[in-house]
Amino acid sequence: MIAVCRLEDLPAGESVRLDTAPPVAVFNVDGELFAIDDTCSHQDASLSEGWLEGCLIECPLHAASFDLRTGRPTCLPARRPVRTHQVYVEDGVIHVRLATAEKGVAGEGPAACAEEGSAA
Repeated sequence: MIAVCRLEDLPAGESVRLDTAPPVAVFNVDGELFAIDDTCSHQDASLSEGWLEGCLIECPLHAASFDLRTGRPTCLPARRPVRTHQVYVEDGVIHVRLATAEKGVAGEGPAACAEEGSAA
């Protein structure tokens, strides 16, 4: 597991980028934490620098959007998902467990954060 930061240092609606290989972004969506690969699968842009709206992150380069719960793109130009990673909080510190290349994209699951369309 990789220690990210203290929970209080990542306010709701914000993200932090980890300089791992590949880089990972951790997002706080109204108290729910999500981690995905930070590089857009369409082109080399940092998703942590994008616009967060509910469980969606919009790439700052060409407006591709990804669901933080699954890593799947929700619109063009992105066609390939980004990996998702497990996030834990232990003793007030956020930790990320990096997914393997084969097991990094989550399936469809229950919604775990604010409805899309509501600003985070």
